[in-house]
Amino acid sequence: MKVAFNDLGRATQAVRAELDAAVARVLDSGWYVLGEEGRAFEAEFASALGAGAAAGVANGTDAVELALRALDVGVGDEVVTQANTCIPTISGIERAGATPVLCDVEREAGTLDVASLESRITDRTKAIVPVHLYGQCAEMDPILALAADRGIPVVEDCAQAHLARYRGRTAGTMGTLGAFSFYPTKNLGALGDGGAVVAQDPELADRVRLLRMYGQAGRYEHVDHGVNSRLDELQAAMLRAKLTHLGEWHERRNAIAAAYDAALAGTPVRPLAKLPEREHAYHLYVAVAEERDAFQAAMADAGVGTLVHYPRPVHGHAPYRSLGAGVSLANAEWLADRVVSLPIYPELTDAEVEHVCGAISRAA
Repeated sequence: MKVAFNDLGRATQAVRAELDAAVARVLDSGWYVLGEEGRAFEAEFASALGAGAAAGVANGTDAVELALRALDVGVGDEVVTQANTCIPTISGIERAGATPVLCDVEREAGTLDVASLESRITDRTKAIVPVHLYGQCAEMDPILALAADRGIPVVEDCAQAHLARYRGRTAGTMGTLGAFSFYPTKNLGALGDGGAVVAQDPELADRVRLLRMYGQAGRYEHVDHGVNSRLDELQAAMLRAKLTHLGEWHERRNAIAAAYDAALAGTPVRPLAKLPEREHAYHLYVAVAEERDAFQAAMADAGVGTLVHYPRPVHGHAPYRSLGAGVSLANAEWLADRVVSLPIYPELTDAEVEHVCGAISRAA
């Protein structure tokens, strides 16, 4: 049996009739940018999260940028985030005009380390961006308490955390703003790029809507420096169709993860810890393997695809090496050398999950 790491074609086929109907609805409307589909998706997505409002944007990187810009973060400001995130988090900070500052993570689950975060805050820190990595929320209460004490807003990077929860609160609803991606591989994925910024304060969502449309308050009335970052009607319509299935997909991912946990029990390969009082979204199922290359080779021999998210921390990339100066990022570096991701998508059959479980048990 062959099990691909992911299969977007299979994911599309599972809801093809609904996607076809969504596309037809947009084509029949004759309206393709900033219309009824986008407004409806914003309302439905905010409702699904328990957020006050949502503003659709062109992609997840734009969501980080526009969230920061909506909070007046810009040139001369610093934004602290973790060293084991994907580069788009850093790109969003830079595009807002700010300087990214890296902190370390805790080793068991790879989420932001609060003590390291505190050591990186200066009088130039104007935002904190915790990343809900792989689908598990960061330790938000102490992060929010630290931020409140210093008067610093928090922008949650929720690109991998659709429907993840921390102490009963949904990712994206705990900080000042939440930034989401709808890249096709995400738990809620468009058929192209897409993103959203969510807020409990509807006025902040309106601020994002202003910035995403050239700073335009009314037709040919520009009141701020904005950009072009809009979630188009076709993507919004397809996301609306998929959103109705997100809950069942979430449950399926958790069931697959539980099977993998059992298969790895008692082996030298361990899954990243599922921390207390969290509901994991399992965008990725990530384990730690001391002999990662050998583990991946054995999985490949069994016909199972694996990937590494991510083989280098941010400061391991040439343009960002200076961000690692003068700070210990040892846990992020340790994890980068050992993490490995296993297939976890809702369309995996029970037989495929059983095959992967046997493969990982033997390989581990």
